[in-house]
Amino acid sequence: MYRWGAITALGVLVGYLAVLLANARHFYTDDTESQYTGLWIGLGRALRDGTFPVLVPERWMSGNNTMDDAGLFNPPQLLIDLIAPSVDNMALYATVVKLVFAIIAALGVYRICLAYGGRPAWSAVAGVAFPLSGFFLFFDEASWFTALTGTAWMVHAWASSVRYTRGQGGPIPVFVYLYLTISTQYIFPAVEAALMLLAVAVSELVRQRKWLPVLRLAIVGGCAGLAGLLTFLPSMLSAKVTWRGTMEIINDQFLTVPWSESLNASLPSSMPAFTSWWGYVQPMPVTYIAWFLVPALAFIDWGRAKEFWRELSGVVIFGVIMLMWSAGPGTIGPLRWPVRVLPMLAIALLVLVCVLLGRYATTKDLKTRSIAAGVLLLLLLVRTFSADPHQVVWHLLAVAVVAALGAAVVWLDRTKGVALACVLVIVAMFPIAFFQVRAAQPTPMTWNLPTNRSDAQAAFPDFPGTTLQLAERGLLQPGDKSLDGAYGSLVFGNYAKSLELSYVNGYTPTGHFYFGELLCMRWDSSVCPDALRRMFAPEQTTKRTLVDLMKLDRVVLQRALFPDARQQPAPEGWKWVDYPGHERYISVLERIDGPISTVNGRVADAKNVTAESISETDTTSRVRVSSQAGGKVVFARLGWPGYRVTLDGKQIPITTVAKSFVAVDVPAGTQNAELVLTWRPPGWKIGIGALALGVLGVGVLQWLYVRSRRHTQAQASAL
Repeated sequence: MYRWGAITALGVLVGYLAVLLANARHFYTDDTESQYTGLWIGLGRALRDGTFPVLVPERWMSGNNTMDDAGLFNPPQLLIDLIAPSVDNMALYATVVKLVFAIIAALGVYRICLAYGGRPAWSAVAGVAFPLSGFFLFFDEASWFTALTGTAWMVHAWASSVRYTRGQGGPIPVFVYLYLTISTQYIFPAVEAALMLLAVAVSELVRQRKWLPVLRLAIVGGCAGLAGLLTFLPSMLSAKVTWRGTMEIINDQFLTVPWSESLNASLPSSMPAFTSWWGYVQPMPVTYIAWFLVPALAFIDWGRAKEFWRELSGVVIFGVIMLMWSAGPGTIGPLRWPVRVLPMLAIALLVLVCVLLGRYATTKDLKTRSIAAGVLLLLLLVRTFSADPHQVVWHLLAVAVVAALGAAVVWLDRTKGVALACVLVIVAMFPIAFFQVRAAQPTPMTWNLPTNRSDAQAAFPDFPGTTLQLAERGLLQPGDKSLDGAYGSLVFGNYAKSLELSYVNGYTPTGHFYFGELLCMRWDSSVCPDALRRMFAPEQTTKRTLVDLMKLDRVVLQRALFPDARQQPAPEGWKWVDYPGHERYISVLERIDGPISTVNGRVADAKNVTAESISETDTTSRVRVSSQAGGKVVFARLGWPGYRVTLDGKQIPITTVAKSFVAVDVPAGTQNAELVLTWRPPGWKIGIGALALGVLGVGVLQWLYVRSRRHTQAQASAL
C-alpha cells in the first residue's frame, strides 16, 4: 500500500515535469501571478513584522483580508506566506507549492479508493490521473490556487469520513481535514465538502443500516463547521456592502457545462463546447479526465460489480450531484460558474472506475469486450467532433492513440500482471499532459507578469508613500507585457505587493460596492476614463477631494488611458513629476508640499473639531478631539462593517461619508477627549467561541472513540 502511495507521489512529480517542459509558466498564470503570489508576499511581510494582517487600510478595497482568499486561519497557508518574502522567483515558488498540494490531492484520491475497497495499483492510477485531469490541470492548478488547496484537503476529509463511519479511523482526521478545507477561505471547497459528507452519510446508512455511525459523522462535520465560522462569518456579515451581496439564483449559460460534454472525458484532443470568456469552443481540454476512463468500462465484469453497489453508492451520489451542478444554474448566491465543480466530477468518476477495475476487471470474452471498447471510442469521437469539428484529424489521431494504449494495457495485464499494466496506464498520462499543455499555447489566461521580484523592483520607480494608479489593463498590448514595457511602470492585480510598494490598487474578487462605484474601479484595479475627474472633484458632504480623503501622496496615470493629461495644468496643490525612462507609459502627479499619508495619522478631514492623532495601527486610530459646537471627523479608512468608536471609553455612533469613508460625529462640548476607532472582523467573538466549541466537541468524540476501541479490544482479549 505504501509502495503504491510512493508511486502516486512520484507520478505527480513526473507529470509536473512533463507539463513544465510544455510551458515553464503553466503553474504561474492568471490569478496565481496576479492575485495569490502578491498576496502571499504582503501577508508574509506583515506576519514577519508581528502583525496579523486582517486589515491593511491603505489598500482600500483589497485591504480587507477577511473578505478574499487569504486563508488567514489556515496554518499551512500562513507557512506559505511566511516563506514567500524570502523567495525571488515567484514562478518557481508557486510551482513548488502547487506540486506539494497536487501530491496531497493525489494521495487523497488514492486514500478514497482504498477506503472504498480499491486495490493499491488501480488506486494509484486514480491518484496520478486526477492532477492531470483537464479542468484541475488547466484552471485550479494553473490559476485558482485556493481551489487546488481546498480540494487537496477535501479529498482527505472524504477518505477519513468513510474510514470513521466504518470504524477504521477516528474523528480527529475528519475534523482536521474539514477545517483545513473550510479555512482556505474559498467557498466552493466548503460547499463541496458539505455535499460530500451528505453523500457519505446516505451511502453508509444504506450500507450499514445503522444510524449511530452517520450521527457521529454529522457531529464531526458540525464541529468542523463551527470551527470554520471564524473564516466565513466576516465575509457573510460584510456581504451587504460588496459586489457579492446578492443571494439571487440566476440561470445564465456562462461557464455552465452540458452533460453531453462529459462524453469527452477520455479523448485527449477534446475541446468542449460551452460559453466562456473565449467564445463557445474552448481552447483547453477542460472536460478531459483520463484517457482510459471511458474505454475501461468495457473491461469491468458488471455482473459481479452489481453486488458492490452499496459500497460505492456514496461515490455515485456525489458524482450525480456534481454532474447536475455543472449544468447550472450559473449563479447561486456567491457560487457562480458551475464549471468549477468539474474536478469533483472527475474525482467521483476516477474513484468509481478505478475501484471497479481493481476488483472486477476482466479480459474474458476479449473479442466482445474489445468491440464494446471500440463502440465507446466511437461515441467519444462523435461527441468530440460535434463540439469541435475543425480538429477532426487530431480527434482521429487521439482515438488511435487511446486504442493502441488500451490494447497494450490489456496485453500487459494478461501476460505480465496488473502491476505493469497500471504502470503503463500511468506512464501514458505524461506525454498526453505534455501535448495537451503545449497545444494550448499561448495560453489565453496569462498576464505575463515578471517572475523575479528583484528584477521587477530594480526596473520600477521608487514610489514612497501611498500611491493610486488610474489605468485600464485592457489597453495593454501584447508587446507591453514585460519589464521593458508596461510592467516596469504600471501595476495591476496584486503586482504592487510583490514590489513591496504601498498602492491602493490590488486584486479583489469581493470588492466594496460603493467605493468601487466612487472610483469606478474593478476587481483588477482597472478604472474608467472618468476616474481622474472623480478623484479631484469635491465630495459633496466634506467639499474635500477624494485624493485628500484617501490621503494619497501620488497619482499615477496611464498614458494610454489619459493621453493628454500631461498637457493640462496640475490640480491645485499638485505637480507633474518626471520619472525618466517611464514616460512612455505613465504620467505622475505628486503633492507640492510632500507626502501627507503619515501626517496626523489617518485623520483625513475635521470640520468644526480639532483632531490630533495619538497613535495608529492598521486596526485602531486613537485621536485627541475637541469641539465646542459639535463636528465631524473623517478617516482615511474604508467603511467596512466591523468598526466601532468610543469617546473617553463611551461608545458613540459611527457613520460614513459617500458610503465609503469612516466618519464620526463628535458631540458638542467635547474637550480633549480620546476618540478610539477600532476595527475587528464582524462576528469575530462568535467565531472564536464557535471554534472553541468545535474543538471541544471533537475532543469529546475522540474520547468516546478511544473508549469504544479499548472496550472492543478488552472484549476481544477476553475471548
